[in-house]
Amino acid sequence: MYQRILIPVDTGKTSARALAEALKLVSRDTQVRLVYVVEDIYPLDAEAFAYIDYTALQTAARHTGDRALEQAAKQFSEAGAQVDTVVLEGKGERVANVIDEDAERWGADLIVIGTHGRTGLSRFLLGSIAEGVVRGSTVPVLLVRTV
Repeated sequence: MYQRILIPVDTGKTSARALAEALKLVSRDTQVRLVYVVEDIYPLDAEAFAYIDYTALQTAARHTGDRALEQAAKQFSEAGAQVDTVVLEGKGERVANVIDEDAERWGADLIVIGTHGRTGLSRFLLGSIAEGVVRGSTVPVLLVRTV
């Protein structure tokens, strides 16, 4: 049914659940794009933080993304899908916007993303990347809730 599925990946339970659901949708003809978004780490303007190596933190975040993508790609390759992985830089944009822009550029016909299903104050305080993706996406989005 869907030929080009984009799946945002991170190291959490919601991402693992979304990956499991997306695996049910793939066949040998399916192209899967796994994306990991590295958010910018901004230096704090305080003396106590003057010794933090922000470049090393960004590098570590990229390595975390590489590992998460590698593990996810293996699952989809074993299922017979054609897999593409990419680490995207946030560059000061909201993560949801980065995902939506990449989905449109790549020509995705579905985005599969995990969500915590938060409501009320916790949703307000923590925000929701998945909600942002749904609001900005030009393609269908499958939300997979973690139980």
